[in-house]
Amino acid sequence: MNVKIIFFDVDGTLINYEDGCISSSTKKAIQMLKSNGIRLVAATGRPLSMCQELRELGIDTFITANGAYVKHKDRVIHKTSMTIDVVQTVKSFAHENKQSLLFFTEGLSMNRIQNSTTLQAMNETLSLHEFPAIIGEVVTQEIYLMCLYADDSTVEKYLQNFPDLIFKRWHPFIVNVLQQDVSKSIAIKKVLEYFNIKPSEAIAFGDGENDIDMLEQVGFGIAMGNAHETLKSVADFVTKKSYEDGIEFALQKLQLI
Repeated sequence: MNVKIIFFDVDGTLINYEDGCISSSTKKAIQMLKSNGIRLVAATGRPLSMCQELRELGIDTFITANGAYVKHKDRVIHKTSMTIDVVQTVKSFAHENKQSLLFFTEGLSMNRIQNSTTLQAMNETLSLHEFPAIIGEVVTQEIYLMCLYADDSTVEKYLQNFPDLIFKRWHPFIVNVLQQDVSKSIAIKKVLEYFNIKPSEAIAFGDGENDIDMLEQVGFGIAMGNAHETLKSVADFVTKKSYEDGIEFALQKLQLI
């Protein structure tokens, strides 16, 4: 297998879902891949500001905000921005209806609606144990993605009030709010074009339903042992769980380390 690039989901994949840490075996595997000249990309729902630990590992290309913002070193490869008017209108509607709303720039902020259900979902998807900073009353920053914390019946209200927006569920309690579609697969296409690498020369690791299109976009898709069953069904290989050295196990099976 001629592999030139590997895309890694972060939470539940590179980072153990059990303890929120990157295992020593994964750190070692990353260094071996780099020594072998393979490009490494983190593909995450996190904002760029929450990727410092991955930078320290030597990863320098990031697909963040579920594909809405992509950066290699200091160069932005791809981004989708929402208009300030739309952001402000949705923000006001969420406040009136008491739903939590997250805003992705290179950093992360949220509205004033905070509750235990939202925090649990943030912990499951972003490994957050505390709420991020509260955004100001007037939005002035470029917003790449908003995440609405709501069930299906609540989202119906938004669909009726904002028929021109895209509401894309990727967690039982979280939907992306978008003006144009974003996904890890769209971002991967941009990264492959940037580095002039074929999809057949790429592999990807993931664990969540928002990783399905990512695994389908590359030549070989790997689901973690702790992955959602739907992801396992589309994967070419299911490795061990993240806390059982699943990344190292798969890379050894593929003779990449």
